Amino acid sequence: MIAAMRKPSITSRLAMGFALAALVVFSLIAGGLYAALHRDLLRQQNDVLNTAANDVQYSLSHIGTTSHWARLKAKLDTLASSDSSLGFWVISPDPRFAYGAPPLPDAATPPGYGRLARPDREYPMRTLTRLVGPIDERPQVKLIVGIETAPYFHTLHTFLSALAGLLLLSVLLIALLSRWLTRTGLRPLLRLSDQAQQLSPRNLSQRLHTESLPIELADLALAFNGALNRLESAYKQLEAFNADVAHELRTPLTNLIGHTQVALSRRRGAGELEEVLQSNLEDLDQLRAIVNDMLFLARADQGEAASGLVRTALAAEVGKTIEFFEFVLDDLGLKIEIDGDTAAQASINTAQFRRATTNLLQNAIQHTEGGARIDVRIRQAGDLVQIAVSNPGKAIEPRHLPRLFDRFYRVDSARRDSGETHGHGLGLAIVKAVAHMHGGSVFAQSEAGVTTIGFSVRV
Repeated sequence: MIAAMRKPSITSRLAMGFALAALVVFSLIAGGLYAALHRDLLRQQNDVLNTAANDVQYSLSHIGTTSHWARLKAKLDTLASSDSSLGFWVISPDPRFAYGAPPLPDAATPPGYGRLARPDREYPMRTLTRLVGPIDERPQVKLIVGIETAPYFHTLHTFLSALAGLLLLSVLLIALLSRWLTRTGLRPLLRLSDQAQQLSPRNLSQRLHTESLPIELADLALAFNGALNRLESAYKQLEAFNADVAHELRTPLTNLIGHTQVALSRRRGAGELEEVLQSNLEDLDQLRAIVNDMLFLARADQGEAASGLVRTALAAEVGKTIEFFEFVLDDLGLKIEIDGDTAAQASINTAQFRRATTNLLQNAIQHTEGGARIDVRIRQAGDLVQIAVSNPGKAIEPRHLPRLFDRFYRVDSARRDSGETHGHGLGLAIVKAVAHMHGGSVFAQSEAGVTTIGFSVRV
């Protein structure tokens, strides 16, 4: 039952399609040939009738007496075929000037071409009727010339039978040939399918071979290989991400377990237990921060957009964030300046916006030497507003810039984390998520001893 429900293959569909197309085209050609042959045979019949009618009419138009009528009858007897394939009739109101063997045509037959049915013949005769005017004793008579049509019909039937046979044979041959050609043409696709079936997650670098493929399939294989490249990259990134998450969670968990084991190794006083609980609380806060950040990034990955938008001046929001770092800046001797389009406004979720700017500023503060200045530039470009934070410091190699916003990505030991808000390497990843939730993007550049990292939001 499963085999009966299987859909026809592409080979069968193409073969049937080609056969049907051939049947339609050949049928139209056959119809045209049949019509042309029918017209030609009809023209031949008319030529025979006209030739015979002209000859007899000429003689008949000069005979007006009964004495000469006998000679015309003898001529008509001679012209008439022995097999009655060509016949003559003269219909006259005067019996002396009549001619023709029964069955006689109808006297009311109008001039022109017509048909005469005969009971002893399968096919009717084709006739030509003409009127011959009176002369002397002869009144106006009606001359009818008839020709047998059986040979013409036999020719048409024979042609039609041969044409139908050739048509069916041609369609069958085209169906078989198209099936063979289709199977030959689809062999690269079958090989491509076999290669695809051999793909395995155990070998992520395996790709489809495109060298021997036709152009159409080569483009498909290249697109498929591109998808495999993206999947491999995402898989490796996921593996690295999982390893980083395990590493980041392992440290506070190890601390919690170690502190607890030490506390339980002997009796402790209330003060000592309070210190252990305080230390454990710090580690738990770090775990909670990691989990919260991961949940936030997961919602952003699922396409969640920012909600609770408020239209506000971005420079004012950045200023409020800078106030949060006031004591840190004083201790390090750093200054932060805001310039650019300070009047630019956008519809933002203020909490998420401050979270992103906090991450950027903390990242810049961590990698700026004391006494230097950090610049925050706000610039409106079309329907986007950019917030860029620039700080002097060690340059970042260009190969690292595109990955600064990856989760847990580390440039080197000197610049351990590209933006760690809570010390676990998700700072700039959260900046990227906030930007995407507000319809914007992120950017980073490092040149001439100045590193600029920022994001944009839609107006």
